[in-house]
Amino acid sequence: MTDQHRAARRIRSAAAAALVAVLAVGTAACSKDADPTPVAQPASGSTGDSVDIADVQNFLSQVPNWSADDWQKWAAKNGFKPEDIKAIKGFWDTKKPSDPRGGDSVKPDKQAPSFREFTLPARIAARPQAHPYSADTAVIGRLLFVNAEGEEHSCSGTVVSDPKNPGKSNLVWTAGHCVHGGKGSDYVQKMMFIPAYNRSGATSHGKSIDSWEEVAPLGRWAADAMLTMPQWMQEGTHVGNQASQFDFAVVQVSPLDGSRSLEETVGSSVPILFNAKPTDITAPKAYGYPADPPFDGEELEHCDSNVKLAPFAFLASRPPMLAIGCTMTGGSSGGGWLTKQNGRTVLFSNVSIGDDEAGWQAGPTLGAEAKKMFDAFVAQA
Repeated sequence: MTDQHRAARRIRSAAAAALVAVLAVGTAACSKDADPTPVAQPASGSTGDSVDIADVQNFLSQVPNWSADDWQKWAAKNGFKPEDIKAIKGFWDTKKPSDPRGGDSVKPDKQAPSFREFTLPARIAARPQAHPYSADTAVIGRLLFVNAEGEEHSCSGTVVSDPKNPGKSNLVWTAGHCVHGGKGSDYVQKMMFIPAYNRSGATSHGKSIDSWEEVAPLGRWAADAMLTMPQWMQEGTHVGNQASQFDFAVVQVSPLDGSRSLEETVGSSVPILFNAKPTDITAPKAYGYPADPPFDGEELEHCDSNVKLAPFAFLASRPPMLAIGCTMTGGSSGGGWLTKQNGRTVLFSNVSIGDDEAGWQAGPTLGAEAKKMFDAFVAQA
């Protein structure tokens, strides 16, 4: 991943993020007759009327009060428009699995107000999963895609349970910036999910191969629907800000070959633990496929913690970020944060931002709004 899609994203003050938004939105209160739909406007400095930031802020302030119907309207009008699966397959068939898809890291601005009272978690070195990967990690996979600028990038994702189709989920949880470029941008294209990527170690230690089958033991899956939060779409930038507190997304996939569901093929899925408190999380583990140096995107890495997660916020009125010690780099974005609840593995967050050099990452709290977004997506699927 590059500076446009990365886990190591530069942290600046929330004030610095208060630049003119590229999307203005309708400000009518949300009700069963409301239409929570953004209206495209020119960016600051371009020709045409400037965007009223107050309109954007007013719109976003209403999101916590959206009804289920409002969320379904948003999902229907602002979700990713499906691509031709054959075209996705054809695009990636011309590429090699081990082609470089990484990017440079950037350092955070530790003078940002949000850090003045924030104690960084202790550094935890990422560890590679031993080959062949165990069955319980098959839910973790690598996401490959082309961003709005036409560049190939990678992220990580996790197979999550679908309450509408128990035992037959085709849903993947990841970061919002892995599916949408944020303010002034659009959804990514040609997204492909590969669960248990490189399970056998076929591309480990710099080995180059031509066949996708060797790194995709459980097949390749094309994204046919995806959705992220309005806050990310309206405010998200390539530096950490208040939009990072809503940096999550859900993706629906279909097999490039075959007809079985993703969950049936992988063998399991993990439920999402919404509204988890930091004090409720014990022994969290962060997973991902880091692609920036010293990693190359070919190995599943994980950071295991035995301390409580450290919460902090860019904007106090929003659910806090949770921080964990971890040296994973860009490419691990979207990777699942897992823990045990009543003996079962659950997902409670995902990689969003971090500092490669200091050795920590942060993920969003999946609160009530995350649950509403997820439910709306499932209802539309």
